[in-house]
Amino acid sequence: MKVFFKTFGCRTNIFDTQVMIENLQSYFLVNNEDEADIIVINSCTVTNGADRDVRDYISKVQKLNKKIFFTGCALDSVGKVAFDNKKIFGAFGHSSKENIESLLKIQNRFFIENDLSHKDSTIVSDFTNKIRGFIKVQEGCNFKCSYCIIPQVRGKSRSYDRNKILSQVQKLVDNGVSEVVLSGTNLGSYGKDNKDTLAQLIIAISKISGIKRIRLGSLEPSQIKDDFLEILDSGFLERHLHIAIQHTNDMMLKAMNRINRFDKDLKLFEDIAKRGFAIGSDFIVGFPGESEEIFDDTIKKIKMLPLTHIHTFIYSPRNNTMAAGFKIDVSKGKAKERLHRIKDIVSSKNKVFRENKTPLDVLVENKKGDFYYGLDQFYNRIRIKSDKSLYSKWIVIDDYKVEQDMNYAEI
Repeated sequence: MKVFFKTFGCRTNIFDTQVMIENLQSYFLVNNEDEADIIVINSCTVTNGADRDVRDYISKVQKLNKKIFFTGCALDSVGKVAFDNKKIFGAFGHSSKENIESLLKIQNRFFIENDLSHKDSTIVSDFTNKIRGFIKVQEGCNFKCSYCIIPQVRGKSRSYDRNKILSQVQKLVDNGVSEVVLSGTNLGSYGKDNKDTLAQLIIAISKISGIKRIRLGSLEPSQIKDDFLEILDSGFLERHLHIAIQHTNDMMLKAMNRINRFDKDLKLFEDIAKRGFAIGSDFIVGFPGESEEIFDDTIKKIKMLPLTHIHTFIYSPRNNTMAAGFKIDVSKGKAKERLHRIKDIVSSKNKVFRENKTPLDVLVENKKGDFYYGLDQFYNRIRIKSDKSLYSKWIVIDDYKVEQDMNYAEI
C-alpha cells in the first residue's frame, strides 16, 4: 500500500509528518495523491482561512476515491465535522501519530482525541527532500494572545529532554545534515519546565561534530534574556533572528493580549542589529481598533525598527478565541493596502542591509532551470549561475550582485 502525506502549516507540523513517516514500516511513501492508496492529512488551524484550506483539500481528494486519514491541529474543528460527514475514514490527535502504522491498518472508522500532555519519543532519521533538518525541541504554549487558538490545540508548553534532542541532531548529522533549525510551538519557552535554557541547548548542539550552522524558529521578545544574547557572536549560530512582535502600537498589543511593548522591542532589536544580525518578525494588520491614527503611528515605528524580513498577515477572526467577538472595523481592501505598505518598507530595509556587502556563507538548496538557489547566514536568498555541481554544498561567496529581491552570483 502506498501513502501520501499532505502537510499544512508550520515547521512543527513538518516535523510531526516526519515522525509519522519514521514510524511507517509496511507502507511505501509516494510524492503525490494520484499514486497513493492512502492520504494522510496533517492539518493547520491557526486561522479560519487555514481551516478553509484544509476543508477545500478534503473536497479535492475525496474525488480521487482514496482512503483518507486526518490529524493535526484542526482535529476538533475540521476533522470532527469531516468525520461526522463521512468525508474521512479515520482521525487522530498529534499524540497518536507515532502509532501511524497500526492506525492505517484499522478496518473500522475511528476518531481518537488528542492528549495535550503528550511528548513524542521518536528519533527522526531523515527529512524527505530536505538538506537541512528541523528539530522540535518543545511543544505547546503558555501565552494567551487574544487572536490565537494554538494553545488550545497544542496544550501547555513542555520541553523535550536535552539528551533526546541531541540524539535527534546526531542522527540527522549521521545522515548528512549539517544545518538544523530548532523549532517548537513556542520555542523561547524551552527549558522553563526542566531547568534548561535555549542558550545552553544551542551550545550543546554546536559541539556535535558535523553541525555547521544552527538556525532558530520564531522567538518572543519577552523571552530573550542575557544568557541568550551572550551567545549571539558564536560562529555556529545563524546571523538572523526571527522575533515575533505582531504590532508596534502598544494599544494594539494590549488588545492582542501580548506581553511585549514597543519601547522594549526597539531597544532589543537595536542591540541585536548592532551585532550585525538580520532581524525578521511577524506582523498583524487590520486587527480590530487599528484606526488611521494608530496605523500612522505604526508606520512611524516600523521605520524605526532595524527589520530586514517580515511575515505580514491580515487579521482574520479565529473561532473560540478572545478576539473572535471583536468588531471588525478595517476593511479587507484597507488591510491589504496596509500589508503591502509595511512589506515595501521592510523590503527596502532588506536591500539596504544586503548592500552593506559581506562574504556570504551559503548552503545551496536546489536547482531550478539554469540556476542554483540557497540561503546565506542572514536568511537572504541567493541565485547562483555555475557549471559546477553545487547542490547541498556549502560555499563562501565574496563577489555577488545585490538585486531587488535576492542576491546573484556567478561561480
